[in-house]
Amino acid sequence: VVETQEHYKSRWRSIWIMYLTMFLSSVGFSILIMSVWPYLQKIDPTADASFLGWIIASYSIGQMVASPLFGLWSNYRPRREPLVVSTAISVAANCLYAYVHVPHSHNKYYMLTARALVGFGAGNVAVVRSYIAGATSLTERTSAMANTSACQAVGFILGPVFQTCFTLIGEEGVTWELIRLQLNMYTAPVLFGALLGVINIILIFAIFREHRVDDMGQQCKSINSEGEENDALDQDTEGNVDHVAVVALNVLFFVILFVFAVFETIATPLTMDMYSWTRKEAVFYNGIILSVIGIESVIVFMVVKTLSKKTGERAILHGGLLIVLVGFFILLPWGKKLPNIQWQEIQNNSIPRTVPTQMLMPFWSLQEMQMPSNHTAEPGGCPVTQSWCLNTPMVYLAQYLSSDVLIGLGYPVCNVMSYTLYSKILGPKPQGVYMGWLTASGSGARILGPVFVSQIYTHLGPRWAFSLICGVVVVSLLLLEIVYKRLIAFSVRYGRMQE
Repeated sequence: VVETQEHYKSRWRSIWIMYLTMFLSSVGFSILIMSVWPYLQKIDPTADASFLGWIIASYSIGQMVASPLFGLWSNYRPRREPLVVSTAISVAANCLYAYVHVPHSHNKYYMLTARALVGFGAGNVAVVRSYIAGATSLTERTSAMANTSACQAVGFILGPVFQTCFTLIGEEGVTWELIRLQLNMYTAPVLFGALLGVINIILIFAIFREHRVDDMGQQCKSINSEGEENDALDQDTEGNVDHVAVVALNVLFFVILFVFAVFETIATPLTMDMYSWTRKEAVFYNGIILSVIGIESVIVFMVVKTLSKKTGERAILHGGLLIVLVGFFILLPWGKKLPNIQWQEIQNNSIPRTVPTQMLMPFWSLQEMQMPSNHTAEPGGCPVTQSWCLNTPMVYLAQYLSSDVLIGLGYPVCNVMSYTLYSKILGPKPQGVYMGWLTASGSGARILGPVFVSQIYTHLGPRWAFSLICGVVVVSLLLLEIVYKRLIAFSVRYGRMQE
């Protein structure tokens, strides 16, 4: 069936709603990340940095559990259903977060539940990507996936900006006694996120429509349309998915998200140890660096759309992994100069030590951790309790900044190319469950990455940590070489289209 102009416009309006959903999902994660710790300390003094690590990780755990479930749901029912339900869960979770100060005890567990439910609602990422994969032709797919990742990246960048704007309200803010609602710098962001979620639900009902096109862009029937049955699919779905390629890309995607989670988590402890930065300096400077990397990523997403048409997705994915490998290789300590040693650790036991549990969270979540009031100076340098500080050369600032630039270039390339190749390999078959597993593998990587850093870096140092990361990337490059010829589109594999 030749696609009409009206169908084309409706299809792309629906895709734009999916872009918005992806943007709001990432905003829901990042809009709170800088204020979780001070708010947690305010509502429940019994919470420590270790529990904060669980709160940060709960988002990814919730998303990992929900992604396959929502993906399965979207395979057999209209996608509007899981999209609306997941967004409604996020709205409710944000409202719960705004009321975690109300109970007289166990407040930290209510906060943990709220963040886990927000992550559960973010499982709709699998539905979003499966819809975009089914609603675009092969020639449109890379551009659409790049736009999706760009919206996600912009959400991560703007979330902390929104949070910063809401700090103008202050810690006290305004209280409505009738409904026991406190509107302050901690609750205003989540209520704003809930409002955006309500708007998203309205737009899904008003604009979103089920569409499906084949790899050549011709209109097809969809099993997700109202009243359609499973036999509505046409013969282009005949053929088996290459599960070797599917598993390989899940592994590659896990590695990509894992190394980036390590990178963003290690920023604060590395810079504090190597350059004697205080916590405030480390968060401020690394926050600037991460913002620049975010802008760099958006530019990269736009560039790869054009570049992939000339070189193909596989070659770009290969190049992206090589860039990430070089980025981590540069971070390896060389030379003879040792970092400054934090001797105060043993001279005054009352000064808090750098604890591994603080590394279980991204660096921006440490922003407002305060020193005890009886100390006017924060000890700087590499803690002597980390034995490697006494014999491992420092990582120079030029190395660190060069690595930031390279990883900020390689990561978005690998991210969008892996999603694009994955969707093309799956072809016209329902992709909800498969996209759910891919999203879940990424969430698992974001959970395990910080745990890896907290153990390896703290006990063995940067040389071991970055060497192991380089080894993991090398293994992933070898895996890519092994399955390289299998990473082709479903229609190309079965001779319906030429590559």
